[in-house]
Amino acid sequence: MAKDVDLSSKEWRDIIFEGKNKDFGAYQLRKSSDSRHNKAMIVIVIVIAILAALAFLVNTVIKSAEAKPDDMAEQALVEMAVEEAPEEEPEDEPQRIEEPKPEVIKEELLNTVKLTEIAIVKDEEVVEDIKSQDDLKETDTAVGKVNEDRGVDDIINAQEHKDVVVVEEKTPEPPDDNKVFDAVEQDPQFPGGQTALLKWVSDHLRYPSVAQENGIQGRVVVQFVVTKTGSVGQVKVVRSKDPDLDKEAVRVVKSLPKFQPGKMNGHAVNVWYTLPIQFKLQGV
Repeated sequence: MAKDVDLSSKEWRDIIFEGKNKDFGAYQLRKSSDSRHNKAMIVIVIVIAILAALAFLVNTVIKSAEAKPDDMAEQALVEMAVEEAPEEEPEDEPQRIEEPKPEVIKEELLNTVKLTEIAIVKDEEVVEDIKSQDDLKETDTAVGKVNEDRGVDDIINAQEHKDVVVVEEKTPEPPDDNKVFDAVEQDPQFPGGQTALLKWVSDHLRYPSVAQENGIQGRVVVQFVVTKTGSVGQVKVVRSKDPDLDKEAVRVVKSLPKFQPGKMNGHAVNVWYTLPIQFKLQGV
């Protein structure tokens, strides 16, 4: 009888987890086991197909590689046979005597030679062309004139057309007065620190009589806004224990003295502050 039971079936799964939490845990794992098995089988089939394709490609490449050496050997034999074949000797022909052609000098070389010719004349025939200072100023062939002027102009033009980039340092804008931050660069501080805050709450806390008579105790978590002025703003209970305990925790928080406000980018801002308050009966 036990062999016929399908442990992965829905009926068996519902019998095992009847009356239990089915949102998570083993029930969810068993519920999704069928899909996981199907996915695993599909993956296995794909992997086997890929391996088979790779094996086929490898066999094809090996066979083609084995066939290449034979072709190369045959080609080498053909080349050797061609090289060993005796070349036919040409018939004797009368030798032609070529007359040497006159060497042709390029026009560029001729021009160069002409420019470098030196004429030898007598001293009496030499005429020196002496230019005056005014001629030297007017001509553009004066030594260093064109290059120096041109270089100065380039520098002046470059300086005139150079883009001047001015980086303006922006001071961070003050945050919105109505925005309440969950986390800031500098957290709000109670005068004297966290120990002084817990002591202040303990000294000013009054245990509700109804909760005391019923033996109700525990922790109430209160969240409140420390405004940018340091005072206590909005107050809410994020973890309740008892209505009377919650009411007393809110009262004590609203009576807290001013904090040092939290800061963001150097500006005081509104910040949420979380405070757990413990109610405990003596002798319990």
